Amino acid sequence: MNRDWVEWHHGYDAPTSALSRRLEVVRRDLRRALGTSPTDPGGTRRLLSICAGDGRDVLPVIAEHDRRVRALLVELDPVLARRARETADDLGLPAVEVRVADAGQADTYLGVRPAHVLLACGVFGNIDDTDTRRTVAALPALLAPGGIVIWTRARGAGDTDLSLRVRALFAEHGFTELSFTSPHDARFRVGMHRLAGPVRHALAGRLFTFR
Repeated sequence: MNRDWVEWHHGYDAPTSALSRRLEVVRRDLRRALGTSPTDPGGTRRLLSICAGDGRDVLPVIAEHDRRVRALLVELDPVLARRARETADDLGLPAVEVRVADAGQADTYLGVRPAHVLLACGVFGNIDDTDTRRTVAALPALLAPGGIVIWTRARGAGDTDLSLRVRALFAEHGFTELSFTSPHDARFRVGMHRLAGPVRHALAGRLFTFR
């Protein structure tokens, strides 16, 4: 996909836009996830955000919630990644790593410890059905037991709400739904699922490619 993602982020500039409204829902769900997800024995939570953009959905919440959150943000666009790094520095978040890398490539996660909270926002609406299935199936390999995933998907332009397929895939791969937000006056959907099935350890190859 040749979309200008820096330009796309300008949609957040309008406080009443669907993108801004989605952002508030994601932040709300993240606050809940950071309060209910598992932790390390010392109380630290690990957060992973794939296709993280400039980090505006996670960084302010980490700053207000708990400095014991260790976060990895993976973003391919260097401009957005730089903005995320600058925001983390401005907020005094030294435990945040911003990695300029392809989130759709399994090798990107080599050596990354399983996350207690994972965000996959802005992913499923930009990949095809095969990649969506492959990605959801791979998520248990990136999560600690009981880890929580927050994801987004637009309903699509037709009569069928395409987010329903994503919800079904999460159920198929061992997740329990914690919440699902579907405004009647907007096309965005935000889901939150907890891994109830077993974690997995095999992760290889390409997970997804943006269309």
